[in-house]
Amino acid sequence: MKLDFIPLDKLHRSHSNMRFARKAPDVTDILPSIRARGVIVPIIVRPEPDEAGAPGFGVIAGDRRYTAAVLVANHVAAAGGDPEPMPCAIMEEGDDAAALEASMIENMARLDPDEVKRWESFTRLVKDGRSVEDIAATFGLPELAVKRTLALGNLLPRIRSLYSSGEIDRATVRTLTLASKRQQADWLKLVDDPQSYAPRGSNLKSWLLGGQTIKADYALFDATDAKLATIADLFGEDQCFADASAFWTAQNAAIEARREQYLAAGWAEVVIVPPSEHFATWEYEKRAKRKGGRVYLDVRGSGEVVIHEGYVSRREAERAARNVVAGSEKPKRPEISSATQAYVDLHRRAAVAATLTEHPGVALRLMLAFAIAGAPLWNVKPDQSVARDEAAQESVETCAAETAFDARRRAVLALLGCPEDKPTVTNAYGSDDRHLVTIFLRLLDLPDPAVLDVVAVVMGETLGAGHAAIEAVGLTLGIDMARWWQADPAFFDLIRDKQVLTAMVAEVAGQTVADANAKEKGATLKKIVTDHLAGADGRAQVTGWVPRWMRFPPAAYTERGGVATVAANAKVAAAKAAAEEPMVERVDDVVPEVAPEPERLAA
Repeated sequence: MKLDFIPLDKLHRSHSNMRFARKAPDVTDILPSIRARGVIVPIIVRPEPDEAGAPGFGVIAGDRRYTAAVLVANHVAAAGGDPEPMPCAIMEEGDDAAALEASMIENMARLDPDEVKRWESFTRLVKDGRSVEDIAATFGLPELAVKRTLALGNLLPRIRSLYSSGEIDRATVRTLTLASKRQQADWLKLVDDPQSYAPRGSNLKSWLLGGQTIKADYALFDATDAKLATIADLFGEDQCFADASAFWTAQNAAIEARREQYLAAGWAEVVIVPPSEHFATWEYEKRAKRKGGRVYLDVRGSGEVVIHEGYVSRREAERAARNVVAGSEKPKRPEISSATQAYVDLHRRAAVAATLTEHPGVALRLMLAFAIAGAPLWNVKPDQSVARDEAAQESVETCAAETAFDARRRAVLALLGCPEDKPTVTNAYGSDDRHLVTIFLRLLDLPDPAVLDVVAVVMGETLGAGHAAIEAVGLTLGIDMARWWQADPAFFDLIRDKQVLTAMVAEVAGQTVADANAKEKGATLKKIVTDHLAGADGRAQVTGWVPRWMRFPPAAYTERGGVATVAANAKVAAAKAAAEEPMVERVDDVVPEVAPEPERLAA
C-alpha cells in the first residue's frame, strides 16, 4: 500500500465494502471531531471506477470516516470554502477477496457485525477461493466460529431476513440450524398464522426433537451401534438424540446391563433411582463394598445417569454406629456365609415360584404390586407422551376420555391408601421394598373385582401412545371413538393437507360439495366441515363424525400413506393371523404334576 491525499469527489463506496448495501451509517459521535480536526486515520481505498464508469477510488474500509468527511465537505462548499482531501491508504487493483478481508478486519475491529452480514461476507470469501482455515487465520477466529457462521447458509432466506431485521433472536436462529428445510418451512407457517404459536429459544429445540431434548453425552450405550440418529447445530457443542423414545429404550437396557455388571463385581445391591425420585447425597454416607456399601444408579429426567458407588442410607449408618458404641467388642461374625445365603435364597425363590403357579390370584396381586412400586428386575413406568402444540395438549388433558380415566385413577389411589394428589398410580410410592410389600398386602385384602379395577388403571397409565397394543385393544373391545372424542379447533389447526380436507368435506357434506370446493383454500374447507358438525349456517348437522385415522380400525385418506396408526393396525392383523393357530387351553394339560418326593431324600 501507499499513502496519499485524494479529493472526496474521486471517492465512492466500493462494492467490496461489507457494508455496501446498507444505509448510511450514524456518524454523530465522530462528526464533531472530524469537523474540528479533519480525518486523521487514513481510510483504505483501491483504484476502481464508480457506477458511471468514471475512474476513481472505491472505499474499502473507513466508511464512517468517509461519510462524516462528505457531510463536512458539503457544509464547507456551501459556505464557499474548499473541502480538504481525504488521507487514504491505497491498495492494488483486483483481488476482491483481499479487499473484502480488509473491510471486514476494519469493521470487526470496531464493532462485530450481525451474524447474517458476517455470513454474507464469509460466503463471498469462500466463493473467491478462501478456505475456512484462511478466513479463520485472517480474522483471528477459531475455525469452528467460521463454520458456525457459514452454517447460517443452511437456513431459508426468509429466516435469515427475520434474524437480520431483529424479528427473531439469536437463540432461535441458532436452534433453527438443527432443522431440516421442511421443518423450517413448517415453523414459518406457524409464524405466519396468528392463531398458532411458533416456539422459540429452548422451546423450539423441544419442538424440533419431539418434546424432549436429550444430549448424546448422556447415553450409557454407543449411539452408532444402537443405530440411533443424533443431530446438532454448528453453534452448539452438544449433540442430541432425534428420537427420545428410542433413546430411553436403549438407555434403560444399558442401565440394567450396568446393574448386572456391578452385581457380578461383588456389590451386595445395586439400586436404580428412577427419574421421579432424587438421590440426595446428604441422606447417605460412604461405605466400602466389603462393608455393605451399595451402588445407586441415579437416572435423571434429562437422560443423564449419575453413578454413586459405595453408599448406605444415613439411617443405616447411624444404626450401625449405635451398635458399635453399645459394645466395644468386635462385630459378631454372622452364622451364615454369603455363599450359603445365596444357596438358601435361590432354593426359597424356586419354591415360591412353583407354589405361585398353584395360586394365580396371589400371583396376579404380586405382579400388580411390582408394576405399581417397581423392583430391581421390573421397569414399569407411566406413559409421558405429550403433544407438541400447547392447544393440542390442552385438548387431550380436558377430553372426555382423560376426564373419565382420571376419575377412576383417583378412586384407585384411595383404594390403595395413596394420597389422591399423586399424578399416577404407577410409581405412586417409589421403589422401596417396604412400599412394594405394603401394596401387595393391601391387594391381598381386596376382592377380585377391586383388584381388576387397579389392573385396568395401571395398564391404562402404562400404555404407550402409538403402540400396536392400542390397536389390538381398540379392535378387541370395539371402541367407538365418537363416544370419547369430538372435533375441536386444536384438531383443525393441525390439518394442513388440502387433499385430506377435501376428503373430510366429502364425508360430512357429500362428494358433490367436495368436488365443488376442491380448489378452495384450506380455511374454507375447514369451515365447511365445522359448519356441518355444528349445524351452523343452515347446514344439516352431522353427529358422531370421527376422522379415519382415529377410528378402530384406522384408515388413510390418500395413497401417500405415512399414517402410523394404519401401520400399527397392519401389525395387529399379522399377529392375529398368527394367533389363530391351535393352542392348548390350560397349562395343566401339557405339564405333568410334579411334587416333592421325601422318599428319595430318605433313601
